[in-house]
Formats: sequence, C-alpha cells, structure tokens
Amino acid sequence: MAENIPSRRSSTPSTIPQKRPLGLEDEQHIPAVSSPLNPDFATSRARRPAAPREQREKKESLKKREAKGADGARSGTPDSQASDRKTKKGTENSSVLSLIRYKLPAPNLTDFDPPKPPILVPVFTKLQRQFHEASEHVYNRKGFRYTHCIADPAFTFSQFHRLSETEPFSPRFDYEDASSHILFDERAQTITTEKGFRMARANVGAREGKWYWECKILSGVQPADQNEPIGAAVDSSGHVRIGFSRREASLDTPVGFDAYSYGLRDVAGQKVHMSRPKDFMPPGEQICEGDVIGLEINLPSLTLHRKVVEGSYNKAVDVSDDVEPHGAEAPDIIRDRLPIRYKSHLYFEQFEYQSTKELEELMNPSPIITANSTSTNAAPNPNHALVALRTLPFSCIKVYKNGRYMGSPFTDLLAFLPPASKPLHQVGARDGLDDGMLGYFPSVSVFRGGAAEVNFGPDFWYPPPDIIPPDGDVDMIGVDSTTNAPTNDAPTSLKRLRPLAERYNEQIAEDILYDVIDEVDLWAQDGGKTETLKGGSNPTPTVLGPVDPRAPGVDASIAEAGAVLGNGQTGEIKEIVQEEE
Repeated sequence: MAENIPSRRSSTPSTIPQKRPLGLEDEQHIPAVSSPLNPDFATSRARRPAAPREQREKKESLKKREAKGADGARSGTPDSQASDRKTKKGTENSSVLSLIRYKLPAPNLTDFDPPKPPILVPVFTKLQRQFHEASEHVYNRKGFRYTHCIADPAFTFSQFHRLSETEPFSPRFDYEDASSHILFDERAQTITTEKGFRMARANVGAREGKWYWECKILSGVQPADQNEPIGAAVDSSGHVRIGFSRREASLDTPVGFDAYSYGLRDVAGQKVHMSRPKDFMPPGEQICEGDVIGLEINLPSLTLHRKVVEGSYNKAVDVSDDVEPHGAEAPDIIRDRLPIRYKSHLYFEQFEYQSTKELEELMNPSPIITANSTSTNAAPNPNHALVALRTLPFSCIKVYKNGRYMGSPFTDLLAFLPPASKPLHQVGARDGLDDGMLGYFPSVSVFRGGAAEVNFGPDFWYPPPDIIPPDGDVDMIGVDSTTNAPTNDAPTSLKRLRPLAERYNEQIAEDILYDVIDEVDLWAQDGGKTETLKGGSNPTPTVLGPVDPRAPGVDASIAEAGAVLGNGQTGEIKEIVQEEE
C-alpha cells in the first residue's frame, strides 16, 4: 500500500555536466595559481613549445675592430682578404691556437750579430779553479723568462727574430736561470757562492723518457772519522744540495724547498721535498767532499702525461707506458714572446710559470676550512680533483753514489704540463699553453763556500750499468749482485737510459723547428701569399745561421718587408732595466 513519494530534488538534473577542455585559444586564461579544480595547468603549459626567438646578429664595435687590426673598418667595402682569413679561422680552425702578434720597429745592424755570452768578472780562486761573477746579462725573475735571440731576415713574418744560443755551446748551468749570487767557472759547469743557499738550473731539462747526469761535491761536508760515533757533528766547508726542479721553483732557496723541486741533502744523505727532510741513505752514509752522485729521472711519455692533466687517465686501462712516438697530431707549442734589449744583448721576453695556490697549501696546509679543503686534503695522485696535485705514473728519481745504486727516494712526481703549470695572472698572459720548455731541470744549491761540478755526459765518472756508451753499443749487463741496480733492456728511446747531453742536442733541434713553425703560422695569418712580402721574383733565401747585415740585399729585404708588414714603428726595441739584488 506504499505510495510512491516524489523526490524532493526533482528539479536537479540527473547528469552532471563535464568540464569543458581548454583549447589552445583558451590557454591564456589559465590561472596563475594552481587550484584543485585545475591541477594540471602547469603541465599543459610546459607541453606548449616556446616560440623560437629570432637570433640577433652580433656586431663588433669599431674599437674592437680597430684593436684587431681589421682593415677598412670605417669604409663600407669590407676587406676580402681579411674576411677570408676570418672565415678560415672561424670555421675550419676555431680550436687552433696561434701566436700573439706584436708590432716592432725594424732591427738594428747590431741585432744580426751572434749573441754574446755574459762578461765573466774574476772573484777568487778556490780548489785550483777560477770563479767568476756573470755580469751584463738579465736574470729570470719577477714573472718573466728570458732567452737569447738574434735578428734574421729570413724570418720576415716573425718580425725578423728567432731563438739563438750563446757560448759555451754545451749542456751547462744557465746564466739567466741562476741566482745573482752564484759564481761560475769558465765552462759554467762548476758553481759556488759566499751567501746562503742559492740555486742554479741547467740549460737543458727532461720532459719524457729516462735521463742521467752526475754531480761531484768539490767543497762540502768533510768525510767522518771512522772512530767517531754515528750522528756526531762533522766539519764542513759549506753545503751542497742536488736534485731536480721545475721552472716555478725559487732560485734563492735550496733544492727541495717547495713542491716544485726534489733534492738530496748532504748531511746524513736525506731526501728533501717541501722542506721536509726524511731519511734515505743507510745510517752512516752521507754526501761528502769527493763523492759523485748520479741522478736518474724517469718520466712517462707526454701522451700519458696529457691524459693525466686532461683527466682521462684510467689506472685499469693505462697499465703501461708503451706508446708510439709522437706523430703529426702532437699538441701545439705556443711561445708568446717579445724581443727586448738589455744593454748590448737581445732577448725574448715571455711570461714565466708561477707557483699555484694549491701547491702552496700542500706545503703549508691552512687550518681554515675552505671550499676546496676536501679535495686538497687528499694525497696527490693521478686522478686528483685539482690538476696541480696530479702525479705522473711510472715516474721516479733514482740515486747512485760513486757508481753504487742507493735506491729511489722519490716516486710519482707531480705533473708539469698545463694546466698544472700556470703563468702569473697579468695582462697578456694566457693559461693552458705549453712553450716547449716545461719539465724537470737538473739543479744544484750551494751554501757558504759549498762547490759542485756537474757532468751531463756522455763520458761519466761512474756510468750506470744500463747507460748507452758513447760508441752506441749496448753493454750486455744484467742485474749486478753487488749494486742491485735495476736494468732496462727496452729498445725504444723513451725506455732506454740516456745521458742528458743528448737531450741538449734534441732541445736545440726543437727550438729550430718551433721557430720555423712559428714563421709558417704567421705567414698563414697574413693570407699565405709569399709574393706579398717577398716581391714574387726575388725571394729572400732561407738562412739559419748568423747573418751578415752588410750582405747584398739584406737592407732592401728588411725595408721592403717592414713596409709591407705595416710595422709603423720607429725608434728602438724596448729596453729593460734590472736592479742588482
């Protein structure tokens, strides 16, 4: 009997209308703040592709174009030759570095004369040797490095200057790369000083391979009496420290003072690195007068070295250093240098590599926690987060005393290729460039009367067992039971032990090659058209030796090339002044 009761909400529609989807024309009405009713507005907005913006053509200002030497900057017609060079450099060779171009005045007639060695002023005679003070030359200091150069009309695009050497033409101590208080003999192979510790570096360095040299102690710690106990005070006529150093190492400190050098101390025969002496030679052994210390340095190939500094070294993959010789794809050697004059000498001036903050903190750890504290506290290794703290696999220094192998005091030497080495931050200095002279150089420090003589071979006082004799024959010698010296029978040049005198000859050849490459590079920058500078019909002959400025055609060639190059400079090359320290 139940009656059907009508619904109270009869007026309400039976179906709920669905939300109308927004079209592209309605997206502009999307609320700025999300709501429960429209939670997906951000996703829909993100799905909409942004309208591409038209790229603006970047145009250089007039000052920038004038600074780059662009011809016709004010004219409406562009220089086709300059645009061709710009296109080539911008498309094909965008990653190729090039030299910095300087505008220089024409050289003087005296600039064609061979470089002169410094004037040696006699100071005193000691150990039947005459020691001299080297004067009338410049020193490497204050962030600059100096090398001798000479004017040569064959190097027209290089502003007529190329590298040269001074007498004596042999591996020796470098007059420019020594402290001003160092005294030399006539051959520049023996040094001493009356001051505190002062250092002198050789004019030849090691970059890769195995190299050997010797140092004889002429004046230093006196041999101990057999009746005296070990550790008793010994008499000395000065002190000597020997080892290897990089170009960043200070010349007014002993070898082993900072992270850029590794040295041996004559007292107790200790090894020194970052001013931390540690025992190396057996008790009772030390370096005394008359001892001959042989030093051998082993460095990996530059190919593996670059893997380390570039961060691509893998210990699991690079298990050995067996690499092929360098090919045509070797990295560029860039030498930004400017000819300058010092008194009667002509030098190339270039920025010197300076000590980095990372290695200074490694030597003197800061108690203040910084952003790099975590990475800095890690021990140096080939994969360190900081490039300056990366080490070279398969690198070490070995020591011989009077022909007897003493051991290897240093292993895993710090890398030196850029960016591990950096120039001083100043106007004109460019980071990441290798000038071809980075490496480890034989170095000797003397203290208050200490004297030492170096021998770079090939005729050594105590040749090691696996050195290659001067006649080129390999001695069939294995491991000597009395010396326990390791031998190496690898045939490649990087694996066999060689005298540093051979590296001197290679270094001269590399300098000549780099000079020619620089000349070709600058010639290519000028469009690569020989007839523009050479006159087409009468090119200047290529001459690599000293040039006689009075020879026929030299003056005309210089005048013609200088006018075409647009030197526009009058007067003299910049002259520097160095104060005596």
